[in-house]
Amino acid sequence: MNSQSNPNTGLGAYTADIDAALAGLARQDVVGRIWRGDHTVWSEDPTEITDRLGWLTSADNMRDEIGSLTQFATDVKTEGYRHVVLLGMGGSSLGPEVLRQTFGSADGYPELIVLDSTAPESVQAVADAIDPARTLFLVSSKSGSTIEPNAFYGYFRQLVEQERGPDNAGRNFVAITDAGTVLDALGQREGFRQVFGNQPDIGGRYSVLSHFGLTPAALIGIDLSELLDRADSMRDSSGADVPVADNPGAWLGAVIGTLSLKGRDKLTVLTSPSLSSFGLWAEQLIAESLGKQGRGIVPIAGEPIVGVESYGDDRVFAYLWVEGDENNRVDELTGSLANAGYPVIRLDLKDRYDLAAEFFRWEFATAVAGSIIGVTPFDQPNVQAAKDATDSVLETVKQTGALPESSETQSFIEIMESLAPGDYVAIMTYVTQAPELDLALDGLRTAIVERYGVATTLGYGPRFLHSTGQLHKGGPNSGVFVQLTSDHTPDTQVPGMTLTFGVLVDAQALGDLLALQAAKRRTVRIDAGESAAGAVRGLIAELGDNGNG
Repeated sequence: MNSQSNPNTGLGAYTADIDAALAGLARQDVVGRIWRGDHTVWSEDPTEITDRLGWLTSADNMRDEIGSLTQFATDVKTEGYRHVVLLGMGGSSLGPEVLRQTFGSADGYPELIVLDSTAPESVQAVADAIDPARTLFLVSSKSGSTIEPNAFYGYFRQLVEQERGPDNAGRNFVAITDAGTVLDALGQREGFRQVFGNQPDIGGRYSVLSHFGLTPAALIGIDLSELLDRADSMRDSSGADVPVADNPGAWLGAVIGTLSLKGRDKLTVLTSPSLSSFGLWAEQLIAESLGKQGRGIVPIAGEPIVGVESYGDDRVFAYLWVEGDENNRVDELTGSLANAGYPVIRLDLKDRYDLAAEFFRWEFATAVAGSIIGVTPFDQPNVQAAKDATDSVLETVKQTGALPESSETQSFIEIMESLAPGDYVAIMTYVTQAPELDLALDGLRTAIVERYGVATTLGYGPRFLHSTGQLHKGGPNSGVFVQLTSDHTPDTQVPGMTLTFGVLVDAQALGDLLALQAAKRRTVRIDAGESAAGAVRGLIAELGDNGNG
C-alpha cells in the first residue's frame, strides 16, 4: 500500500454508507466542480470561496520559485545566520512548525524557531536562545494586521537595532504576506531584506504549500523539489479525471464526512513517531474549516493512548504510518480498535517527504467533507468573536489600567459531571509550554478519557484561537471548555503599544472566555498561579477524589 492508495479496510459496518457517499459525489460531479472552481459545491454565495481556491494550484506557482528560494536560503546560510525565528499565528505558523519537527535543519543551515505565543515567558525564552544580530526573523501574516506577529516584530526589531543599529536592522527581517497589506508596506518602508508576496487566493490554513510553508522550509535546507513532487503526485491522483472511488483526497473526504453524519465526529489522528506533529496542522485545517453553523468534525490530536474500552462510539481513527518507523503501541491499538468495530483509516507513507502529499490529500478531503456535511470550508465566521471580545478587554485596560473581572464559571468537577456521551473536553492553556506541564496535561487528558469516555483536545493560547477557536464557538455545542491561566512574572513591555505581553495574553484568554460564554458554551476558568503543572496535577487529584467519593 502506498501513500495514495485508498485503504478500504477497517470501515466495517459503514462500508455501504461510504460507497453511497462516493456514488453521490460522482453523480453530482463534486470533484470536477471543485477543480473548475464552482462555488455551488458548498454555497450559492461565492463569498470567501472563489477567491480561496488557490491551494489547488499553489504547487505550480511555487515550483517557479524553487531556484530563487534555494539561492535565498544559501545566502542566509553563507552569511552566518544561526537561527530563523518565525513570528506568526495559525496558518502562518502551524505548517512551518510541523516541517520543523519532522525534518529539523540540514547540516549547516540555521535552526528554525516558531514563536506563536504571546506569553511573556515564551517571548523571553526565544530572546534568550538567540543572538539577535545573527538571527533572521520571518514576520508571517496573510492579512498583515494580526496583532501577535506585529507585537513580536516590535519587540525583536528593538533587540536587533540595539545590536546592529537602526539603519542596518531591516536586513534581519523578512515579510511573508499578501501584496498590498500593511505588512507589505512596513517591509518596504523599514528596509526588510525581502518581502515575499504570497498568492492571494489562498486562505491561511491551506497555505503550507505556498510561501508561508516553503520559505521557512528552504531556510532549513529541506528539498523543495522533492516536497513539491510528492504534493503534485497526490494532486494528480486527486484530479477530476480520476474515478471518485480511486481518488485518495475525495475518498478520505467521503469517509470523514459520512462518518461524522453517522455520529462519529471525533476524528482521532494517530501517527508514526517521525510524523508526530502532523496533528497540529490537521487540527486547524479540520476544525476551522468544518466547525460552523452548529456542525463540525472535532479533530483529536496528541491524545495519550488508553485502553480500547475507554473510547466512545463517536470516534473514527486515522493512522498515518511512515515506513521504517517503530510504532508497536499504535500498531497494536489500531488492530484492537478495528477488531472492536471502530472505523480505522490507515494511510501509509514511504518516508517523511510524503508529508507534502498528505498536506494536499487532507486539504482536498476537507473540501469534499464540507460539501457532505453542508458547510463552506474556507471562511471562519466565529473567529472574529474572540478578537472583538479581546479588543473590548484591552479598551477596558486602557481606560482603567486593569483587566475587567471575569464572569462566574462552574467548578471543575461540576462541569466534568455535566459530560454526556458525544461530548468532548477542550483544555485551553494560556501559559508557557514546558515539558513538566505537557506531562501533567497528558495525565489530565488520560484521566478524563478513562473516567468519562469522552474525547479531549489540548491547545496552547493564543495559538489555538487561530486554529480550533472557530470550532469552539461555531461548531456543535458538545464541548466543555477548561481554561487555564497563570501569573506572568516578570512581564515584558510590547514596544509601540501601551501594554505588556502578559496583559495581552490575559486579555486574549478573557476575550476567548467571554466569546465562549456568549455562545452558551460550558466553561470553567482555572487560575494556576505560579505553577501551571501543579495546578493540573491538582485537577487530576480532584477527579480521583471525586471518583472515590
